[in-house]
Amino acid sequence: MTPHTTLSENQRTSTLDRRSFLRTGLGGALFLGTVSITAGLSGCATAPAGRLGAVDTRMDARYQFRFLTTDDIDLFEALLPAILGPALPEEPNTRRMAIASTIERIDAGIHKFGPANQKELRRLCDLLNFGLTRVSIARVWPSWPDATREQADAFLKRWRSSRIGLFNNGYMALTKISNVAFYGYQENWHLSGYPGPPEWAVRALPQFRNA
Repeated sequence: MTPHTTLSENQRTSTLDRRSFLRTGLGGALFLGTVSITAGLSGCATAPAGRLGAVDTRMDARYQFRFLTTDDIDLFEALLPAILGPALPEEPNTRRMAIASTIERIDAGIHKFGPANQKELRRLCDLLNFGLTRVSIARVWPSWPDATREQADAFLKRWRSSRIGLFNNGYMALTKISNVAFYGYQENWHLSGYPGPPEWAVRALPQFRNA
């Protein structure tokens, strides 16, 4: 690797801080901020879920959530089947495990983001978890654990094709972090046609050898 391609941890954090997932502008930022405050006052989960394995058999007891709340986990459990589609296993137990491990990787990935992007994603999740805005803006009437695959798919399609930038960028943020968490996992490389790192890299780089 050449020197100019290597970034320090501080440089990577700074780059992520300057890069906006939502690019909402002042109006969108004020709206998201208002929703986030209202959601917190209404009792929506705001603290990271921590270790769920002891009380929730869907999750690995060893993993501790450091960003996603229990409400966020319900949100991604509803959205991932619509985002990933046939890439998910069909067998129910294997499918459930694939979704759970992807959500854990989403949390681990967001935890490494800079504060600015974490703040934007927190507001986006609050927007979708808060009942009033879930119904009025996402147009999903049931809570996320009760939402159907068809309702989740319809929501994503509306935001993808919306003329409102906040919704377009929200769609991109949700699908981007979900796809990276799923297809970036070594056991899922083949689903995207990625054969894995070349053999010379595996031999030369210890991090590939130990991956």
